[in-house]
Amino acid sequence: MVTADPEAAEEAVQEAFGRLWKGWESLCSYDRPEAWVRRVAINVAISRWRRSRRLRPLGDRAWAAREDDAATRHDVQNALQALPVRHRQALLLHHVLGMPVSEVAEEMHVPEGTVKSWLFRGREVLQRSLGAEEAPRG
Repeated sequence: MVTADPEAAEEAVQEAFGRLWKGWESLCSYDRPEAWVRRVAINVAISRWRRSRRLRPLGDRAWAAREDDAATRHDVQNALQALPVRHRQALLLHHVLGMPVSEVAEEMHVPEGTVKSWLFRGREVLQRSLGAEEAPRG
């Protein structure tokens, strides 16, 4: 969700685990090494995204249709890219990894209210972008 591109996400995670492996002697003492890996993967993904934006000509779209559901994937990727990175990160941690809001806030170093706001706004933008109806509550 942070990258909106599965290949870029895989590369960022591989890079993060490579760094974990290299620094394991010092990192093994961390209370939550998995949080460190997530933070590094997100930072790597953001850095690569920024670098690619500088190198890519304006208007160039790198999305290629490979399967029948490519249009749907394309729509989801575009909707995710329209979100600020912090909103995508909060959505990923909360909805994909299943972390409670309090843990997302702790990991992102922001108040819980900020995370709740990012989640609300992120879901709202995705809903509008994808033309989905509001999900029933509770």
